[in-house]
Amino acid sequence: MENPYNKYILPKVVHWACKSKPTRYQRAKIIPLAKGKVLEIGIGSGLNLMHYDNKKVDSLTGIDPSIEIWDLNKSKIEHLKFDFNFIKAFAEELPFKDNEFDNLVITYSLCTIKDPQRALLEAKRVIKPSGKLLFCEHGLAPDQNVQFWQNKINPYWKRIGGGCNLNKDIPQLITKNGFQITQLDKMYIPGWKPASYNYWGIAVPL
Repeated sequence: MENPYNKYILPKVVHWACKSKPTRYQRAKIIPLAKGKVLEIGIGSGLNLMHYDNKKVDSLTGIDPSIEIWDLNKSKIEHLKFDFNFIKAFAEELPFKDNEFDNLVITYSLCTIKDPQRALLEAKRVIKPSGKLLFCEHGLAPDQNVQFWQNKINPYWKRIGGGCNLNKDIPQLITKNGFQITQLDKMYIPGWKPASYNYWGIAVPL
């Protein structure tokens, strides 16, 4: 039986947390770079949709394992001027053929995916050799005192955050699972410090 918290409450909590002004600003830095045939992994409630450039994107497929969170905001597809399709799916088992997409987008999702290594290898499989992975994630902070609290709080945070981890080394995850990072920026964004160290940039498949 599905946990009522995960089905009814968690989607609203995640949607509220992910639509903050600082995270919207971060999304606006990376999403407009997407072009061609695009796959967004962990589309959630569609908070990235407003940032896609209609002139660059030919089509967008969004996947997420939660229909409940997608249903919170799916009306945002109305303004899109390119083909869009939502598919309920897990990042670890992408239902697409090899070398299908020009760009992959993943924002604030690697923290929650149960097997991020497998998910990134799947991402590498479905992206074209000439393609790009565009990412923006929160993760392991550079300061030891912040890392201490990230590690201490993480077991409890995961329980209430639907599996979200505060302390993942995002660049290491990406570079150890089929990609080379060609552009990387990082900084604390406004907010609760254990959850506010952000990494964003571009990676290419190896």
